[in-house]
Amino acid sequence: MRLLRACFGATPLANVTTIAALPTRRATIRLARALATVLARGDLVILSGDLGAGKTFFTRALARALEVSREERITSPTFTLIHEYVGRMPIAHADLYRVADEDELVQLGLRERRGDGAVLVVEWGEPFEAALGGDALRITFDLAPNGSRSARIDATGERSRELADALRAANGLLPEA
Repeated sequence: MRLLRACFGATPLANVTTIAALPTRRATIRLARALATVLARGDLVILSGDLGAGKTFFTRALARALEVSREERITSPTFTLIHEYVGRMPIAHADLYRVADEDELVQLGLRERRGDGAVLVVEWGEPFEAALGGDALRITFDLAPNGSRSARIDATGERSRELADALRAANGLLPEA
């Protein structure tokens, strides 16, 4: 556990928030692998952060950790809106940056995919969290001007709190007060 704390540099901030330093690509991969060990069918992960902050890189690492074939290209669904992958469980990777409203979101069928057991990994999904079924693990990637990266991890419901707690435990942190 000490090794994981050193790798992630995570520090709890509040009841359900953790900041994980991501000094290297390997640290991002380790965070994705830790999440993959606790994800279950129907979980919702919302990724946010500026362009180039690491959302798609994280998703690729998560997909690999969920046993999506290395032959499968994991790319940003910016223009196609959704990419679907099959690994240990189905994954729907969506980019909602270009989605204008909930009516357009409904047409994508993401909530139905979640109900059918797909893990939803959604970039730019914050405005649509409730329409996606809520209870999201939110990971916000930050790229500082000096080039350092970090991820803020927080939960919005009971299941996502379990995921956040498991990531804290994987990082070797004490439970928060």
